Amino acid sequence: MHTPLSAASAPASLPDDAEASFLSVRDVEKRFGAFTALDRVSLDVRRGEMVCLLGPSGCGKTTLLRTIAGLERQDAGRLHAGGRDISLLPPQSRDYGILFQSYALFPNLSVADNVAYGLTRLGRQERRQRVAEMLAMVGLSGSEAKYPGQLSGGQQQRVALARALAPSPSLLLLDEPLSALDAQVREHLQLEIRRLQKQFRITTLMVTHDQEEAMVMADRIAVMQHGRIEQFGTPAEIYRRPSTPFVADFIGHSNWLPFTRVSGSQVAVGALHLEIQPEEAELASGRLFCRPEAVELFPAELAANRFQARVVDRIYLGNRYRLALTADALPGQTLLADVSDEAHARIAALPANDGLWVALPRQALQVFA
Repeated sequence: MHTPLSAASAPASLPDDAEASFLSVRDVEKRFGAFTALDRVSLDVRRGEMVCLLGPSGCGKTTLLRTIAGLERQDAGRLHAGGRDISLLPPQSRDYGILFQSYALFPNLSVADNVAYGLTRLGRQERRQRVAEMLAMVGLSGSEAKYPGQLSGGQQQRVALARALAPSPSLLLLDEPLSALDAQVREHLQLEIRRLQKQFRITTLMVTHDQEEAMVMADRIAVMQHGRIEQFGTPAEIYRRPSTPFVADFIGHSNWLPFTRVSGSQVAVGALHLEIQPEEAELASGRLFCRPEAVELFPAELAANRFQARVVDRIYLGNRYRLALTADALPGQTLLADVSDEAHARIAALPANDGLWVALPRQALQVFA
């Protein structure tokens, strides 16, 4: 029997097995001729969770989504969803809704008929009621008789979302669904999709190349490169403690400083000796990684890793400034620092050609080979 996807049908709290894996991908491989698109990929998505597959073009994220959907057949590995082995099932037997970048609406069908397309098992009255529920949910009540060509891009994507959710699938797959929209509409729909996903606790896997979109929407992010998952964790984990140089560079902005080890918790960078956390990797040499917003301006006189620098360039980013700094103690290096309007005003008040004191907090420095 059809179960309506409505606020009334959503459980008041997550079930006891909420932390259990709903979607399990194990050692999946996919090759196109000599090219390996997926290289023994394993991934678990919890029930009711939104996971984003994030990475550059050609990293394998869309291939992984299409393999889970049954639109591509893996060369090796197993797939389970909701306790069922779906590895060899055809797409129509896998119980998912899918939303594409291109909307994929039927231009010759009305909005109502597009939404009702997958509801063939319902009677006419039930189907009409279901369509009305779905369009109300995405804010398009009253648009039933319109055709896709009469709608804006954002409205068409809402119709496509309503169609994907109408059969109450246990899994929602999103393939860069917002990349064709302008920035304002995209930001609005990011929050709208996230709200609906949380309200109805739909297990969701989304492909995107936009790191900000992944940060806004995902419970966890799988960063992919060369057909592999480089890191899988919460947005905060991936941003604050990237596990590989690729993740550090791909997510946000970064400073990289070559070092040589002086002692267990001290490294030499240029003419500076910097303190690092003792638990950092014991490498004789490598690179220090630091986020621009972690660079401290006007540190206390006794602050660790304090040195003088000069501002050589600045960019206004709306809610902050990004400064380019150079220091005599760091020849050939440019350091990026993100600062607030208030901190920038203090810098602007300094006498011309004066340097300023900055510091690199030890807890913000991460060691990479």
